[in-house]
Amino acid sequence: MADVALVLLAGAAMVRFSGRLRQPPVVAEIATGIMLGPSVLGLLPGDLPRLLFPEDARPMMSAIAQFGLLLFMFLAGWELDLARLGGRGRAVGGLSVLSMAMPFVLGAGCAVLLYGSYGGGSVGPGTFALYLGTAFSITAFPVLARIIADGRLSRTRVGTMAMACAAVGDVLAWCALVLVVALTEATGVRRFVAVLALTLGYALAMLLVVRPLLGRLLTRAVGRRGYGGSLAAMLAAAVFLSSYATSWIGIHAIFGAFALGLVMPRDLPRRELQDGQLQAPLARVAALLLPVFFIVTGLSVDVGALGWSGALVLSLVLATAVIGKVAGTLLPARLCGMSWRESTGFAMLMNTRGLTEIVILDVGRQLDVISPELFTMMVLMALVTTAMAGPVLHGLGLAPESRTDAPHRALHPIE
Repeated sequence: MADVALVLLAGAAMVRFSGRLRQPPVVAEIATGIMLGPSVLGLLPGDLPRLLFPEDARPMMSAIAQFGLLLFMFLAGWELDLARLGGRGRAVGGLSVLSMAMPFVLGAGCAVLLYGSYGGGSVGPGTFALYLGTAFSITAFPVLARIIADGRLSRTRVGTMAMACAAVGDVLAWCALVLVVALTEATGVRRFVAVLALTLGYALAMLLVVRPLLGRLLTRAVGRRGYGGSLAAMLAAAVFLSSYATSWIGIHAIFGAFALGLVMPRDLPRRELQDGQLQAPLARVAALLLPVFFIVTGLSVDVGALGWSGALVLSLVLATAVIGKVAGTLLPARLCGMSWRESTGFAMLMNTRGLTEIVILDVGRQLDVISPELFTMMVLMALVTTAMAGPVLHGLGLAPESRTDAPHRALHPIE
């Protein structure tokens, strides 16, 4: 309990500070997790990380973090509305594929160089390349949505195209990650085929059974007085049951939470009531618990253990991440009619990775796909690429005013 209190207080202080630097809260929370781990606090005498976060407390903290993470993934899936693409499907599809293809190819090439020294012990070079390519190609849709809202870009061509491309890219990335997890967890060809068959059956059940049931449930409930609390509890239970189902199938629990969010109906009456009484309570719980996830992650990040050779590899990781996204988005956006200023802003938005990247890295760490050293480098890459967006957009004049500490954030804390 003292550990959770410490995490919440440290996170709140860092989030307030980050708003002055035009940074979204997720940057402050990732930095807090790293600072309270061996990378910063561990440099002081007395082994403070182990003293403050003893081994017997960490499993309980991981359980708390898991609840917050699953609710976050559900809300992230709910936020993804592919129907918003409208008539821009061809342009968005082309930009989405290019924004993922270039970093994926560079990431897979980087994996060839890193596998011998930084590959986990449970996968072969092909699976390692598929995983690392996916990790490099991700764009964090939730944090991107908040950066666009804070910069008042939601009605601009840059903002709308970035949101649409990130939505498509996230779905593709999660599908690739499902394949990575299935390859890692399967003990043979028969088991791998069984996992894929069960995953397909699960997806069909979610679309054909769960989605209509959710529509009927929510349509009847919305508008009834005092429905919000009980319905939010039912949705949370559904999130955990869906997560249990995907975990039983042999893919990670986060996919169940994300899939339930994707199939949530988006054409309910009184949408503003839905947001206020359904999403907001769950979002507040997720925001309260997610800082614990960053601490659990930060305790596995040890920057000091990288050494000089690790610093060179970290430079390679950062260069691969940034060049891949910029090369895959800047020129294609220019060819779609954006100015060079808009194209640069679009590239920086697509370069944000945020919490989504941390979740994917945590999956790789749990499955022993990547080594602890590479996990540390990739977490630092996620922090740097996300932190770049705000200052660059401000310098380009695309985000004239930062509102990262605005009161409305309490209703939409998912990042």
